[in-house]
Amino acid sequence: MPHDLARPTLPLRPELAGVEPYGAPQLDVPYALNVNENPYAPSAEVVADIAESVAAAAGGLNRYPDRDFLDLRADLAAYLAVESGVPLAAEQLWAANGSNEIMLHVLQAFGGPGRTAVSFAPTYSMYPEYARDTHTGWVTGRREADFSLDPQVARDTIAELAPSVVLLASPNNPTGTALPTSTVLAVLEAAAQVPGGCVVVVDEAYGEFRRRGTPSALELLADHPHLAVSRTMSKAFGLAGARVGYLAASPALVDALRVVRLPYHLSAVTQAVARAALRHAPTLMAQVGSLRDERDALVVWLRERGLQVADSDANFVLFGVFDDRHAIWQGLLDRGVLIRESGPDGWLRVSVGTPQETAAFKDALVDVAGL
Repeated sequence: MPHDLARPTLPLRPELAGVEPYGAPQLDVPYALNVNENPYAPSAEVVADIAESVAAAAGGLNRYPDRDFLDLRADLAAYLAVESGVPLAAEQLWAANGSNEIMLHVLQAFGGPGRTAVSFAPTYSMYPEYARDTHTGWVTGRREADFSLDPQVARDTIAELAPSVVLLASPNNPTGTALPTSTVLAVLEAAAQVPGGCVVVVDEAYGEFRRRGTPSALELLADHPHLAVSRTMSKAFGLAGARVGYLAASPALVDALRVVRLPYHLSAVTQAVARAALRHAPTLMAQVGSLRDERDALVVWLRERGLQVADSDANFVLFGVFDDRHAIWQGLLDRGVLIRESGPDGWLRVSVGTPQETAAFKDALVDVAGL
């Protein structure tokens, strides 16, 4: 066979050439505080319930799972009714493999070529990737210096760009800041004026960690059929490894997502794990309370040492400002503490861990930054 034939070329989409896959460093360190995981593993009681439920599901794995999973959706609705005080029907819930897939469904249904998705920077770094993967235009408006969103800026941005999707993270990642109801309402009102329609997604992945008195956008669902509120079981429920995200919206909006989902996208095992965890929601939420307290104490500690810290309603804290944040990050890593270089230049983000993990972070930061 001749050896001078050209090797076949892979027809990679041009916009993907040279792009690195998304992902934070996964390093074997004593203290991993970089991806906002819940530091507490499920209790023995939760593990036992999950194992029993998965074993029951395993007996039917020769059959496809329930592709509409109404039982799980009903359980999620019941949980949100307790957590946020908002009554919802099972038909108003949708679930997928993490909130990442939920967002992809949204962009598949309402984005696409010739359409635009809008958010306000700094915000979650995966949003532009959802847009890219669905051939949706991506534009960011600006947040203020304190990371809040000016309602008039939001209105003007939406009026100018006429997007089909607006993505609002609240609490925001990487800043931890939550949006007041008045700002969400301003965005909803502006979106309602977009010719052809505009869906507003409030991403509440960290919603359970919000401080007392901070509202959930779930309270606005009844009057706004173009609103969707997404959540995840990765954070508050400590189920990052199970990959379960979900969304609450009008039945019409949920039905649009059912059109674009892959057949049987949520496995019988995933459904069993999620339903078992939801049965233990009160116990798991008690852990959330302790993490809130740990977060608030960490914010105070950082500010007492002269650092700027964004107000946080999440399970992480954004702090700075450093002339060379990478040097600080590397110094912490050298001492066994992995955090995240995220947000505007000079800022760093640390996940809230156990008291022991937080103490290790504090000791390392004092050593590295000379606090």
